[in-house]
Amino acid sequence: SGKPVITATQMLRSMVDGPRPTRAEVTDVANAVLDGTDAVMLSEETAVGRYPLEALRTMVKVAEDAESAFPHEAWSRRRSAEPVETLAEAVALSACTLAENIRAACLVTFTSSGSTARLVSRSRPRRPIVAPTPRASTYRRLALVWGVVPILSKRLTTADGMIRQARRAALSARLAAKGQNVVITAGVPLGIPGTTNLIKAEKL
Repeated sequence: SGKPVITATQMLRSMVDGPRPTRAEVTDVANAVLDGTDAVMLSEETAVGRYPLEALRTMVKVAEDAESAFPHEAWSRRRSAEPVETLAEAVALSACTLAENIRAACLVTFTSSGSTARLVSRSRPRRPIVAPTPRASTYRRLALVWGVVPILSKRLTTADGMIRQARRAALSARLAAKGQNVVITAGVPLGIPGTTNLIKAEKL
């Protein structure tokens, strides 16, 4: 289902009172990222701690360092071995494979409810996922999902409009440049939740 997972509670507990984390805390944060969590969260470290900015900077650095070593290939193999139960799951999995094969700069997943973006995120693709959505509530929820860059967009009614919006979204997010490939997923008819059935490779 691609439900977001937040790893929290005393991730950097020693930084409530001190400016540096313990080795065990750094390891815990890094392992959470390498295990595929969508988000890591600070609580008392920033709420009542003496070093809130240092705690935040430490969390960001450890997470970014761990992300650079993320085992995308192993995750993709494991995901590919799982049974596919719906058309939307098959499209999402195929989109990730296509993006890897054509060295796409990013994936663009049009989504109304957020389901498509979450399904693509389940495969933990190497490429970022741009998720245009007309719903503010979906936009906010997707901010937590692994690898997803949500973008508020107008409601689309035509396939041509969708392609134009996909190109604009990839470029405006600065995740692709002219001349690069992107992979687009959507549902036709447009704007109906749960109808993901289309994959398109597009050169910007």
